[in-house]
Amino acid sequence: MSENRPGGSAPTVLRMVLGKRLRHLREQAGVSFEDAARAIEVTPLTVRRIEKAEVGLRIPYVRELLHTYGVPAAEIDDFLALAREANQPGWWYKYRDVLPEWFSAYVSLESEASVIRLYEPHYVPGLLQTHEYATALMRVGFPNESKEEIARRVALRVKRQDLLAKPDAPAVWAILDETVLRRPVGGAAVMRAQIDRLHEALDMPKVRIQIMRFGVGAHPGAFGPFHHFRFGFSELPDVIYTESLAGAVYVDRPDDVVSYLEVLDRMSVQAEPVARTRAILGELRKEL
Repeated sequence: MSENRPGGSAPTVLRMVLGKRLRHLREQAGVSFEDAARAIEVTPLTVRRIEKAEVGLRIPYVRELLHTYGVPAAEIDDFLALAREANQPGWWYKYRDVLPEWFSAYVSLESEASVIRLYEPHYVPGLLQTHEYATALMRVGFPNESKEEIARRVALRVKRQDLLAKPDAPAVWAILDETVLRRPVGGAAVMRAQIDRLHEALDMPKVRIQIMRFGVGAHPGAFGPFHHFRFGFSELPDVIYTESLAGAVYVDRPDDVVSYLEVLDRMSVQAEPVARTRAILGELRKEL
């Protein structure tokens, strides 16, 4: 995956998984890219793109590939049912007018992750933001947009938070720089409500929040924010997400992912323990 996505296709997680399964079936059957391409009368590049989830799963192509790979008929029907599901747009598709294509992949990963670990040095993570805090950020980030467009962006961010209420909600472990809680966003009242929201999040059994105090000084994550996703699909590797003004990078090379995880582990030791988070939030709220 390791790529910048300023535009182009933003596949759902299921499409990524099925693409990898097709690659495994092809390799297991000893079929080359060229032979697979001949079976469906396309170029070998198209087969590669199907396996990398860079294009949709055209049902006739998938059916013929599965026949070519010797997959039993009953299993083909099950696979095609999943392929049809994978081709359906995610719930976030209706927000496509305010959702950059490169961020669509993020929302898909977030929606299917079993574990989300992250470091944020600037702002409260989107999954934990209040409506008012998110609105204040959007007004700064998109100063030329209308109230209606800002409202759409905020609605998308708030809708993403439904994830935390699901029975199979992911485990979320966030390390926040102290700057996040001291930077005034939207005024004192908005910040008090935002800190209260973080208090409430700590009551969720799968949410952990740590604060990186100023006194720690330099730490290994000071280069910027990043998010780590882990999934319940054996076909899908861990993914690291980093963002810039014009796009994002999704990293899944094992060696690179391990480097980020080592940083998160070191930071979790340097940050205040989770047991101290409530007290720190209370102290900071009194200052507002």
